[in-house]
Amino acid sequence: MEQTTIIMALSALGTISAILLGWIGQNRIVRQNTRNDAGNDAALKTDVDYIKRGVDDMRLEQRVQGQRFEQLAERVTRVEESAKQAHLRLDRSEKPN
Repeated sequence: MEQTTIIMALSALGTISAILLGWIGQNRIVRQNTRNDAGNDAALKTDVDYIKRGVDDMRLEQRVQGQRFEQLAERVTRVEESAKQAHLRLDRSEKPN
């Protein structure tokens, strides 16, 4: 009977230790997955922030290019008006008096 009691106690101890080790292992895996997910999320956030800055830079450059285009269009308009008036003066000077 004593041998049976020892075997039952060892079996119970083995079962309890297996459950405990399984639970500890599961918790460790969950923590590792949480760390990995946090690292991946941080990398993803960094990449998204980098893309945002790039888009903001492109918008700023587009705005500057638009302003340059408007200035150039204004200058072309002035040159066209000046050329038109120069042609009118030339036409008047070529007319016989």
